[in-house]
Amino acid sequence: MKTKSNSKPPLPPLPRKPRRDELKPGESLCNYCTGKCCRYFSTPIDEPTTWDDFDAIRWYLAHGRTMIYVHEETWYLLVTSDCQYLLPDNRCAIYEDRPKICREYTTKDCEYDDEWSFDKVFETPEQIWDYAHALLPPRRQPATKSRPAPTSLPIVTPPQGFRS
Repeated sequence: MKTKSNSKPPLPPLPRKPRRDELKPGESLCNYCTGKCCRYFSTPIDEPTTWDDFDAIRWYLAHGRTMIYVHEETWYLLVTSDCQYLLPDNRCAIYEDRPKICREYTTKDCEYDDEWSFDKVFETPEQIWDYAHALLPPRRQPATKSRPAPTSLPIVTPPQGFRS
């Protein structure tokens, strides 16, 4: 008895991704790219200097798909999220009407053939909190107000002649 095979034929091997310097004149890096620049966005943030600053960063990192990195002394918040216009073939569905930031982005300094390399990287709330503990003086505990010792409720006696 023959058994039915549910296995799919193997996919053809991917063509070797050319290096930047191997491209022919007029050829674009985007033709070989996985759309890395369309799968995240990154924005500069103020360098944290206080416990409250580090606590805000801890909050960012608690949301997942986020990362804080430092590159050339500038702190950044990176959010990993595919652009809604990125097609399965890594092309832009609205290329002719894409946002200005995309139109101005060039492949001159893109990450096509580079792995990310940062001065500092924080991927979890615990990492940034540990860094804050190593960098900042100990946190001061909020001052507690001294409260008088609780007193018992007064014993109320009914006035003379009171009937219940």
